[in-house]
Amino acid sequence: MSADQLRDSAAAAERWNPTTAWNNQLRQLSKQRQYREALTLYRNMVRSSFFPNAFTFPFLLKSCAFLSLPLTASQIHAHVIRTGSQPDPYTRSSLINAYAKCFLPHNARKVFDEMPNPTICYNALISGYSFNSNLTDAVKLFCQMRREEEDGLDASVNVNVNSVTLLSLVSGCSAATHLTIGACLHGCCVRFGFATDLAVTNSLVTMYFKCGEVELARQVFDEMLVRDLITWNAMISGYAQNGHARNVLEVYNEMKLSGVSVDPVTLLGVLSACANLGAQGIGRQVEHEMERCGFGCNPFLRNALVSMYSRCGNLTRAREVFDCSREKSVVSWTAIIGGHGIHGHGEVALELFDKMVESGVRPDKTVFVSVLSACSHAGLTDRGLEYFELMKMKYGLQPGPEHYSCVVDLLGRAGRLEEAVDLIRSMKVKPDGAVWGALLGACKIHKNVEVAELAFQHVVELEPTNIGYYVLLSNIYTDANNLEGILRVRVLMRERKLRKDPGYSYVEYKGKVHLFYSGDLSHPQSKEINRMLDELENLVKEIHPPNEKCEERSEELLIGTGVHSEKLAIAFALLNTKRGKEIIVMKNLRVCVDCHLFIKLVSKIVNRQFIVRDATRFHHFRDGICSCKDYW
Repeated sequence: MSADQLRDSAAAAERWNPTTAWNNQLRQLSKQRQYREALTLYRNMVRSSFFPNAFTFPFLLKSCAFLSLPLTASQIHAHVIRTGSQPDPYTRSSLINAYAKCFLPHNARKVFDEMPNPTICYNALISGYSFNSNLTDAVKLFCQMRREEEDGLDASVNVNVNSVTLLSLVSGCSAATHLTIGACLHGCCVRFGFATDLAVTNSLVTMYFKCGEVELARQVFDEMLVRDLITWNAMISGYAQNGHARNVLEVYNEMKLSGVSVDPVTLLGVLSACANLGAQGIGRQVEHEMERCGFGCNPFLRNALVSMYSRCGNLTRAREVFDCSREKSVVSWTAIIGGHGIHGHGEVALELFDKMVESGVRPDKTVFVSVLSACSHAGLTDRGLEYFELMKMKYGLQPGPEHYSCVVDLLGRAGRLEEAVDLIRSMKVKPDGAVWGALLGACKIHKNVEVAELAFQHVVELEPTNIGYYVLLSNIYTDANNLEGILRVRVLMRERKLRKDPGYSYVEYKGKVHLFYSGDLSHPQSKEINRMLDELENLVKEIHPPNEKCEERSEELLIGTGVHSEKLAIAFALLNTKRGKEIIVMKNLRVCVDCHLFIKLVSKIVNRQFIVRDATRFHHFRDGICSCKDYW
């Protein structure tokens, strides 16, 4: 028989090999992400006395990796050894990947160390280290890979750094402490000629955002010649996660002009920005876009819609979206419970929590944060303490600092400061800045200087650059007429070079956001606004004459005096909106007592409803009364 006939015969045997048919079925299941079905099929294959080969195992190990099944991965590893498939680089890289995704990086390293490795195995282990947040070992392995590439001692093993190598490394840079390594890797990308590789540049954008370097992320984005959906989503998500909500909306508009179609990830980032800004008009446009693109039933987007409408002041629409959602997960319930909580509807929030439990949805730690916060905003102290115990005793959930900060706030607002201090000292986890900050905020309400100084001592150790705490202590000293204390805080701020922009408020009118700072005179209607404000203040004084002894100092007095921004925003809205229409104002700081009283009285004078969102909650003002019942 000739050589050609032998090859044809071997090819025919391969085509008719029953193992090949099994492998084809495994490949199809893997492509369709039916990983459990793939493992079941393999069991049937073995039981049917058909022998796996090197082409069988990569599909099975991929299934183990996605399902995170370490025991099954070990069993398949034994089959690999028994069949002699281990030298195959694809099988070995699949083994390395499976062990890494099953959180067994030491096992992955053992497979790697057994014999010389080609590029695919290096990439698999580097990716595995990054996946397990072990950037140090990933970088060490990269250096080893570079040495082997440069030495080229073993001609039978081809080692070359490629785009996959750098993608795996860059993806491991996920915190500010990784910035130096990330910048070095960026340099490697340029040096090795991958600066124009779209996947690499997308990963660099994401890396800089994760490291908190927003401007560097934008610089990489601006230099890109080609951008795809992943690029735009990286920018939108990155800006949203770093609190740059206005940039999110700018990039979203750029994306639409570029002609790239959005996906659910895009819209999630935009809805998050709308929620932070209170940009309900744009949020409504996003909802229409969801319907147009066929994403209307996406549960993640519907949850984001509930949150957006709640935080934009439209709780009615938030409830409509929630009630019409077919799938209500614990995230859905958390969104609507949290929405009612920040609007001061504590009783409704607790009713919703009970309904959630009745529907069979098991509560998690996040929903308990919303429940406890709702109790705090509504002054439901005893109910909040009951749910705190319920969380621990019935559901076995260990409270974290975020839960303790809610309970400290709950006790503190009720004037039970000593209990709050005792609770902090009994915590099983280390109290963070938010816990001590909640106690400091309670001291402002009850004018307790002694406990405030204790709380401040701890909170500035944990968050030394958070200017809000310095301002809060200064206000407490102001209430106590403690000039020496005020000066100490000012000196401390000066020594630490702490500065903050003055308070601002804004209203959305005819699709445009009108922004006002304290004492702002830059608005085109500034003269009319101040004239309106003078008239309102004169009317307020007739109803409620000022009491000099009870004048409140707000956070803004330490960082910029003048007419408070929310007053300017309300005067502008009264000048430009129709009579009877509710006015929604967004503010970056906590509303002060003076402005709170002013808005209450103005709501009665002009017979309008005002909804004001400050740094902590919503206030609904109508007919001289606020929904918070002066408890905030």
